[in-house]
Amino acid sequence: MAIDLDVQAQIRAHILENCLYTTDDTKLRNTDSLLEQGIVDSTGILELVLSVEEAFGFTVEDEEVVPDNFDSVERLKRYVQGKMKGTAPRAGP
Repeated sequence: MAIDLDVQAQIRAHILENCLYTTDDTKLRNTDSLLEQGIVDSTGILELVLSVEEAFGFTVEDEEVVPDNFDSVERLKRYVQGKMKGTAPRAGP
């Protein structure tokens, strides 16, 4: 699905350019933990939230800013797609 690739490409590009300061696509796997690997810190998460809101045109609710939604490219892509469809994944066990 084209939207899947577009969402993922936008997320990857933002993280590579603004968090890893590179355009080398091999420096980031879709399943890499952004927090555990030190790619983003708490400020970086806030920047990701703002970027997602701006790029995809929706508001991220405070309770949605959890590792289940923001800790990897894959999780963030799934979250964004859910928000765009009105079915954002819920955090929790």
